[in-house]
Amino acid sequence: MSVYSSQTDAQLLNLLKQDDRGALNEIYRRYQGLLYSHAYRRLADREEVRDIIQELFVYLWTNRHQIQLNTSLSAYLYASVRNRVLNLFRNKKVRDNFTASLQEFIDRGETVIEEQFQEKELRGLIEKEIEAMPAQMRMVFEMSRKMEMSHQEIAEALNISPHTVRNQVHNALKILRGKLGQKGLLLLF
Repeated sequence: MSVYSSQTDAQLLNLLKQDDRGALNEIYRRYQGLLYSHAYRRLADREEVRDIIQELFVYLWTNRHQIQLNTSLSAYLYASVRNRVLNLFRNKKVRDNFTASLQEFIDRGETVIEEQFQEKELRGLIEKEIEAMPAQMRMVFEMSRKMEMSHQEIAEALNISPHTVRNQVHNALKILRGKLGQKGLLLLF
């Protein structure tokens, strides 16, 4: 039986403040098992529980001169373990949220790049199909879509009827819809 085992918690704390390592060892021997059980009920991860207990006793030794207890030593140790477990949960939640957010950003970034690539390819196909149209149909269509001219303005510029302009635009869209589908046409508007 050691000299320290007969000491009260208050006496051990006073000895601890006087740099007595034996007092720390006795506090550890007295409370380590109980604190471990207390933390293990909440965490169920032996390594994390061991780390929490070890960190608590390292903190206790490192800050032995500043510790002022308003409660008993046992209440202080239990509260410290509980707070460390809660901090671990909070930090894990923050890490998990950050990881999920980062993964979403990565996934979304890949999707955006893929969509941009597909859009570029589709625009190239549209241009190719417009180039393959008959000359007057292509000219009417480009004036309508690229220059954003009204059917009346195109008719006046080309000296044709607005009805012919409407038919040319309709036929051009029909050709593009057949070659590219509805998604390709959405890029034109």
